[in-house]
Amino acid sequence: MRRFMIRLATLAAAATTLAPVAPTTAAAAQGLAFRPLQYNTNGYNWGGYAATGSGFSSVSASWTEPDATCNSSNDLYAPWVGIDGYGSSSVEQTGVATDCSSGSPVNQAWYEMYPANPVYLSLSSYPVSAGDHITASVNYVGSNRYTLKLTDSSRGWTYTTTKSTTAQRTSAEVIIESPTGAYPDFGTLNFTSATVNGKSLGSAGPVALDPSSNGTFEASTGGLGSGGTSFSETFLAE
Repeated sequence: MRRFMIRLATLAAAATTLAPVAPTTAAAAQGLAFRPLQYNTNGYNWGGYAATGSGFSSVSASWTEPDATCNSSNDLYAPWVGIDGYGSSSVEQTGVATDCSSGSPVNQAWYEMYPANPVYLSLSSYPVSAGDHITASVNYVGSNRYTLKLTDSSRGWTYTTTKSTTAQRTSAEVIIESPTGAYPDFGTLNFTSATVNGKSLGSAGPVALDPSSNGTFEASTGGLGSGGTSFSETFLAE
C-alpha cells in the first residue's frame, strides 16, 4: 500500500509539472518598455499631444478601446496618459497595451514608472475588450508620490496604485506609442475628456506628434476639438 501511495504522489507531481499554466499576462511585456521619447529607437513612434513646462500635477483622458487588426506578430501599441517623458528620462504612465505576438490582438491594462519595468495587470481580474470605455489618470500627490488610476467602466473595474519616484514633472501627455515601431491597424481612436492640471489639454498649448517608422507615417494626429479636450488618432500604414 505504501508503494502504491508513493506511486500516486509521484504521478500527481508529474501531472502538476506537465500541466499547462494559464498565462497571467499578455505577451505585451516582451521586455519592452513604453519609454521617454528620446529613447525610442524605432522612429518617432509617439502620437498625440505633449504639454511642456514645469510643475505638472495631473493628466487624464478617456477613450473607447479600438478593435485592432494585427498586421504582423511584431505589432504592439498602447494609448496612455502620463507625466514626464517628452523631455526627461522618466515617465509615470498608465493605459492599455494591444499586443500581436500571439498572432491575434491581446488587450492588457498596464502601468509603468519608467525606468522601472512595466507592470501588466491580470487578464482575468482586469479584462479589456474592444469597445470598452477606458479612463486613465496620473496624479502627483506630493513627496515624490504618484497615483495612477485606470478604469474600464464597461467591465466595472478600477485599478489604482500609488508609487514613489523622483521625477521632473516637466511634461504631461495623452499618447499612443509603439515600442516596436509597428502599429496594428486600430482604425481611429478618439481621446476625450483630456485634461492637464485640471484644465483642458488645449489650454496647455501642447505639441502635436505623429508617429512614424523608417520615414513612413503610421498614424496621424487630428487637431484638438473646440473645447481643447478631444482629438483623434488615425492609423495610416502597416
